[in-house]
Amino acid sequence: MQQPKENTVFVGNKPVMNYVLAVVTQFNNGAQEVAIKARGKAISRAVDTAEIAMNRFLEGVAKKEIVISTEIIDTDAGKTNVSSIEITLAIVK
Repeated sequence: MQQPKENTVFVGNKPVMNYVLAVVTQFNNGAQEVAIKARGKAISRAVDTAEIAMNRFLEGVAKKEIVISTEIIDTDAGKTNVSSIEITLAIVK
């Protein structure tokens, strides 16, 4: 598994605006790019986070890269596959 990037927002079960604020804060603190990561049911929340941050709060920021994958996770019932997404937003030069 790859090392998480320095400016990464992990999306979970909190309201979308919490994650939007985290992304906007990263850019305001000087980050050139921010990765938004999520797994399973949180994927749609990660997409919402990226779209709201770009369209409402951030000028000159665009999607740089979107990576989708499947991770194998150990659960009580054994191993299971979970979808994951990583959306990288970057300042457009």
